[in-house]
Amino acid sequence: MSIFEDGKQIVQGLVQGAMGKAVALAPDSWIPGGEPDPLIRARHGHVGRPLSRLDGPLKVSGKAPFAAEFPMDGMVYAALAFSTIAKGRITAIDTQAAEAAPGVLGVMTYRNAPRLAPPPVFLSNSKAAGGDNLPVMQDATIHWNGEPVAVVLAETQEQADHAKSLIRVEYQADPAVTGFAEARARGTRTGLFMGQPLHNTKGDAEKALAEADVRIDATYTTPRHTHNPIELHGVTAAWEGDTLRIHDASQLVAHTSWSISQMFGIDEDKVVITSPFVGGGFGSKCLWQHQVLAAAAAKFAGRPVRLVLSREGVYRIVGGRSLTEQRVALGASRDGTLKALIHTGATAKTANNVLPEPFIMPTRSAYAVEAMELDVQTVELDMLSNTFMRAPGEAVGTFALECAMDELAEALDMDPIALRLRNEPEKDPSTGLPFSSRHIEEAWRSGAERFGWKDRNPRPGQRREGEWLVGMGCATATYPYYRMAGGAARITLAADGRATIDIAAHEMGMGTSTVQTQVTAQRLGLELDAVTFNYGDSTLPGVVLAGGSQQTAAIGASVGAAHGELVKSLLGIVGNDSPLAGLKPEEVESRDAGLGKRDDPARHESYASILARAGRSALSVEAQAPAPLETQHWSMHSHGAMFCEVRVNAVTGEPRVTRFLGSFDCGRILNPKTAASQFRGGIIMGLGLALMEETEFDERTARIMNPSLAEYHVPVHMDVPELDVMWTDIPDPRTPMGARGIGEIGITGTGAAVANAIYNATGKRVRDLPITLDKLL
Repeated sequence: MSIFEDGKQIVQGLVQGAMGKAVALAPDSWIPGGEPDPLIRARHGHVGRPLSRLDGPLKVSGKAPFAAEFPMDGMVYAALAFSTIAKGRITAIDTQAAEAAPGVLGVMTYRNAPRLAPPPVFLSNSKAAGGDNLPVMQDATIHWNGEPVAVVLAETQEQADHAKSLIRVEYQADPAVTGFAEARARGTRTGLFMGQPLHNTKGDAEKALAEADVRIDATYTTPRHTHNPIELHGVTAAWEGDTLRIHDASQLVAHTSWSISQMFGIDEDKVVITSPFVGGGFGSKCLWQHQVLAAAAAKFAGRPVRLVLSREGVYRIVGGRSLTEQRVALGASRDGTLKALIHTGATAKTANNVLPEPFIMPTRSAYAVEAMELDVQTVELDMLSNTFMRAPGEAVGTFALECAMDELAEALDMDPIALRLRNEPEKDPSTGLPFSSRHIEEAWRSGAERFGWKDRNPRPGQRREGEWLVGMGCATATYPYYRMAGGAARITLAADGRATIDIAAHEMGMGTSTVQTQVTAQRLGLELDAVTFNYGDSTLPGVVLAGGSQQTAAIGASVGAAHGELVKSLLGIVGNDSPLAGLKPEEVESRDAGLGKRDDPARHESYASILARAGRSALSVEAQAPAPLETQHWSMHSHGAMFCEVRVNAVTGEPRVTRFLGSFDCGRILNPKTAASQFRGGIIMGLGLALMEETEFDERTARIMNPSLAEYHVPVHMDVPELDVMWTDIPDPRTPMGARGIGEIGITGTGAAVANAIYNATGKRVRDLPITLDKLL
């Protein structure tokens, strides 16, 4: 069975859960047979407050420990040497000079590394975390240009880095497929995303296109992108007897623990992964070779090992976004009604990973249309495996789709917003499911008013201020709602009325610990300082992934389930003289640091009193979240309307974004302060996608040629104007807490909004990202 077939089974399991089949849900519920989350009804309290990050003081004072900051006795430092060919084998490797260098304790290569099984690739198991399924330093074979070929261990980082430069490697290169056009000419196959084919058809789209009154048909291209989180990928690893302890920068501690245990052939509980703070992930901080090599090197040396990838090292062994070539063809009647929508194209991946760039994802639900053809074809190259990068598919797919919508609006002589609203779907056009909640029209109207869209000149190149041409553009943003199975949480209630939450979740700077403290405090009717939220440790309950903008929903569902069990347990120990005696769980609610009858304020008892009556010092309960069945019944997405103003220098061609507004419809906003930060962060990453980010890939050698922030450009303060964000704050009754994901929605639509604004300013339509000044001269 291929890894793709395995992935399909895993995803079906994620959706159906242990129940194995679809279950009917109540009209306004995310729990089978239940009601909306009680937090949706609560309009006052901790949820919805703009609370500052609880971990902020730790970070600004330098007391927040990141993966490469944990001290260990006897620790040694590692440096990696990388291959320089795309495919082949090592014929000779000389490590003598490196081994003789000052401070060096040893050099690990395939000849002396511990024997390991290949990493379980993501989706091959519900706990698999590997970015690919290639063996890690087990033989002389080279699979990509940049694969680690040696690990140098020394007393200091400087000594390790110096000794690495002394290693000499000889190779026998084999023929490699490294060119996208060459690979495409050899043939393609339909891509799979999360085990499902990236292909949708409805009606005869080509026929409908040919018969349409107005047509546009264009090709859009996007380049490779590389991850550049502020915190480099680092790990501190040590063997404590037969237990492997790894301090990691991780988005999936439970998955990593299981996956590494499989590689080393030990029990899962013998691999402890901790990750209390992560300095940005965006899809990159999963299981790559550096964690495995650090653990193997610690066994090889018999001492703890710290391995921190250099910035170049991140480019060599951590996957990013793959390139795409997309065709978008739209056909419409004279009044703007879409008759045909074709979004097809190709992307590159490797034979050893499961993530083609799924650029048709946003198109599936964006617009009502009579005939539709969506398809992603893949080719396989001998290169570093690509992986998740903020809004995989949606980030670049909305660039093509939303630029095409702008081109169609011009061909129709119609306002771009009016065209989008004309084609708002009543139900999901690809599945026929009703939308759980869709208020994008409100986002468009309120955003247009706030941005001053009425002042836009629809004729390109008409507004000029000195040397600068000024234009406005817009685009739709969309990202699907996910909630993965495997979420479990533990609540421990102490006799003093304090509560502790334990769940193997993650804090990557998005405010998880802060928001979940707010949510839990409100669920339990406690003050914020009475709640402790523990996370980032594989020994805690749950298999939670911080990705797909789904972690907040996954945690919320898990804590909600645990709260339900807590209420049952408390009612089970109340005495006959308690004001709660004889009440059923559905008759009570948590309030004022205790339980109370829903419709009778007088019938209330504090948690401390209940535990004291029962002679208990604490009560601990653990529960699994219900299966994510809501996605079987509704089409569920976050939405946004993106507005951009740019200036383009008529002399130099330099583009500058001067204003940007994101108007979002993402359900309930749990914390406006942390949410605004997430929205703005996504927009900034979208500005980089639009104007500067590009991984330079030499197709002759399959080597990344700009592996540093000196040569790979990301937005800095001078590139980013003040970003305005707003939202509808309308709860989605089919999700935990009424909230949908916000971490990735900000990057979607941003590239198209910038491109459309540049066209409005200059009259030049750029369909190839990034939009650099040479394309505007």
